[in-house]
Amino acid sequence: MRHRTRGRRVLGLRSRTVLACIAAASALLGVATLPALSGTAAAAEQEYRRGPDPTLASLQAQEGPFAYATVTVPDQATYDGGTIYYPTDTSQGTFGAIAISPGYTGYQNSIAWYGRLLASNGFVVFTIDVENTNYDQPNARGEQLLDALDYLTQTSSVRSRIDPNRLAVAGHSMGGGGALRASYLRPSLQASIPLTPYHTWKNWSWVTVPTMIFGAENDTVTEVEDHAEPFYNTLTSAQERFYIELNAPADHLTPTSYDPTIGQYTLAFAKRYIDNDTRYEQFLCPPPAPSSAVEESRSSCPGS
Repeated sequence: MRHRTRGRRVLGLRSRTVLACIAAASALLGVATLPALSGTAAAAEQEYRRGPDPTLASLQAQEGPFAYATVTVPDQATYDGGTIYYPTDTSQGTFGAIAISPGYTGYQNSIAWYGRLLASNGFVVFTIDVENTNYDQPNARGEQLLDALDYLTQTSSVRSRIDPNRLAVAGHSMGGGGALRASYLRPSLQASIPLTPYHTWKNWSWVTVPTMIFGAENDTVTEVEDHAEPFYNTLTSAQERFYIELNAPADHLTPTSYDPTIGQYTLAFAKRYIDNDTRYEQFLCPPPAPSSAVEESRSSCPGS
C-alpha cells in the first residue's frame, strides 16, 4: 500500500487564478514574476475536453457517447479485485480515472452502474470488491481505493490510457467514508464523491480535494444530520465542495442503482474537476434549487 501520509496541498482553482493575475500584473509593471508552476499544477490548468458539448439530456442519460469495454481484475493483496470499465476510443488522448468502493456488505455489482455511466462519458473506472465487505471499515476501504488507483496507473492492462495526474475516488456508505479517508491520505486527487457516506470521524477540515457529497432525505442508516451534512460543513479547506440531498423517497440504498440526479451531478462534477472541463460548470453553479428530486443543496459556488 502506498501514500499513507498527507502530501503538500495543491493549489486550488481560485488560488491559481489569483497567481495568474499577480503574474500578469508583474509582467506589466516590469517586476519579477512568480516561478513556473510544478508539472502537476501546470497540468491542472489545462482542459481535457472529451466528448461533445454537454446538455441536460446528455447528463441525465444512463450512458454517454463513448463505446467502452471491461477488464476483470483478480484478487489483489489488499482488495478482492474488481472490474475496469474503459473507453475504447484511442483518438482523444488519455482519460481521467476513478476508483469506486461499495458499502457495508456490498459488492461491486451494487456500483456497476457508475462504471457504465462514467466510462461511456470518457473516464476509466475501477469498481472494486473490498477485502472483506462485512468487516472492512471506512479507513480500510479508503486505503484499498488508493491501492486500486495505483494498480490502474502502474499495473493494469489499460494504464497507457490513463493520465496519472487526473485521478479520483468515490464510494457508497462505508465506501463513501473511504472516499473521504482517501482524500485525506492523498491530497493530489482531483475529486472525491461520497454517496450517502458513513464514517465515525465527523471533522474533515483538513481535506483539500474537491468533494461532492450526496445525502438522502429518507436515509435511516446514515442520517444526513449525523453524516453527510457535518461532513460537508467541515470541508472548509476543500478547494471546492458540494452537497446534494436527494428528496424522499430516496434512502440509503438509492445510490446502488441508476438515479438520474446522482448521475447528472456526478458526471458534471467529474468532468469539471477531473478533466477541468469548464463546459460543465454551468450544470454545477448555482447548485440546484429544491425540487421533486432535490431536498436541498449547498456549495462553495459564489453567491450560493
